[in-house]
Amino acid sequence: MVLKKIIINTLMKPSILVGGQAVIEGVMMRVPGVYATAVRDAEGKIHVDKHDFTSRVEKSKIWKKPVFRGIISLFESLKMGMQTLQWSADIATPEEDKKKTPGKLAAFFTTSTAIILALVLFMAAPYWITTKLFLVSKEAFLFNLIAGFFRITFFILYLILISLMKDVKRLFQYHGAEHRVVYNFESGKAVTVKNAQSFPTQHPRCGTSFLFIVMISAIIIFSVIDTIFIGFFGSLTVISRILLHLLLMPLVAGIGYEVLKISARNGDNVVFRMLRAPGLWLQHITTKEPEDAMVEVSIMALKSAFGDRYKDVIGKKYVAEAIG
Repeated sequence: MVLKKIIINTLMKPSILVGGQAVIEGVMMRVPGVYATAVRDAEGKIHVDKHDFTSRVEKSKIWKKPVFRGIISLFESLKMGMQTLQWSADIATPEEDKKKTPGKLAAFFTTSTAIILALVLFMAAPYWITTKLFLVSKEAFLFNLIAGFFRITFFILYLILISLMKDVKRLFQYHGAEHRVVYNFESGKAVTVKNAQSFPTQHPRCGTSFLFIVMISAIIIFSVIDTIFIGFFGSLTVISRILLHLLLMPLVAGIGYEVLKISARNGDNVVFRMLRAPGLWLQHITTKEPEDAMVEVSIMALKSAFGDRYKDVIGKKYVAEAIG
């Protein structure tokens, strides 16, 4: 009953929020009040997992505030993403391969290692290079500008390298399928494989664009905070910078979220077009040309998320705002 009320209320609004995420051999689509994941198994059958979901942004006045809504939305998206990825792996993995899957302890160490490597690659290494090789530590803006350049460079190289892996390439193809179906939905045209395949795989409100905006925001925010910290304590070591900046990451993510929303609403503005351009360029790496079968799975996820109200929704000329 709650789900029905949410969807009916949504249909009366001028826009419908549709989000998505590529998972292993499938796509997760999120609409107001619901998210659904469609995954194709090794035998070619499509499985669907659907859940009701109401964000804390809708429940709390505090989390509705600018910046705060970005912080909680990112946390919820990460949690949802991890759960759907795990489910997709269980469905997509053939039975004989499931026996080879590492246990929970091994998975914990794998995740921990990945987090440590991310900290080294995107924080420790850029900070060490900037401090030791460029001999910059007290000039806050110059330090963060140089460190930010290396962080972005390492991020791009990382994306290029993992895109060469077979499994990651298929994940990026599903990412492209998700974007094309979102575009198709936004256009008001009938959502079909043929129509979806006519749209680009790059979407201005993609998570890749969000990450790039966060990295740019980090340069400015870290510069301000470092200036204040150095003014009080005199200096910052590589370790103290990492710890300080880690504490600031929720704030940076929240501000990045607001910038993304503003740029989405001001699509024709030259400044925001320039801001979106690098994120769209990066999507040439993180999205690949999807097969028709992949687009079919993405459409199934969208239809499953809307459920019985799908025909009513698709029949109305709404403008959708997608964070894909």
